[in-house]
Amino acid sequence: MTSPINTIIEQRISANLFDPTKALSAAQIKELVRLATCAPTAFNFQNWKFIAVQSTEAKERLKAVSYGQQKIVDAAVTFIVCGTLEAHKTLAKALKPSVDAGVLDQAICDSWVAMAAGGHENNPESQRDEAIRSASMGAMTLMLAAQGMGLVTGPMIGFVPADVSREFKLSANDIPAMLVAVGYAAPGNWPQKPRLPVDDVLTIV
Repeated sequence: MTSPINTIIEQRISANLFDPTKALSAAQIKELVRLATCAPTAFNFQNWKFIAVQSTEAKERLKAVSYGQQKIVDAAVTFIVCGTLEAHKTLAKALKPSVDAGVLDQAICDSWVAMAAGGHENNPESQRDEAIRSASMGAMTLMLAAQGMGLVTGPMIGFVPADVSREFKLSANDIPAMLVAVGYAAPGNWPQKPRLPVDDVLTIV
């Protein structure tokens, strides 16, 4: 039997056209981010941030540093999805709820904190790689969550990271990985474009 998630994946499109008359509530935005944070991260870093750009004024500011893309204004909300650097420094705090809930014991938590510090301390390349990975997995999960709520999404890499960081007062540790526009579809979006055959991209060894 096909799972509903298969249908959600197959029906997802990268939307460019949104209905500007339809908004999302704060509760809907929070639910999207709650579901997005169910995505995995190494060591359960949870090294991401989501800035929900919803007000008219904020949309215009984001549009100005994103090559004038109209969908930022028309979508109900556009998320700035960030990965955070130096995640090893906050890992103990991130893992504490798992220890308190009995999911992890303290010895495992301590070993993960030590391993993460060993791999990331004084290693900006690894920190950045992990930040982009975490943000990307969070963004994809957010897109699937939105699809499941009857919304459409448009992932965007067309922006100037330094300008986004300045305009939205991101910290030096917050790396804007992508934008995700979310809202209700307007007519005229392309369907999901055909993918390469599986045999072209899969090797089984």
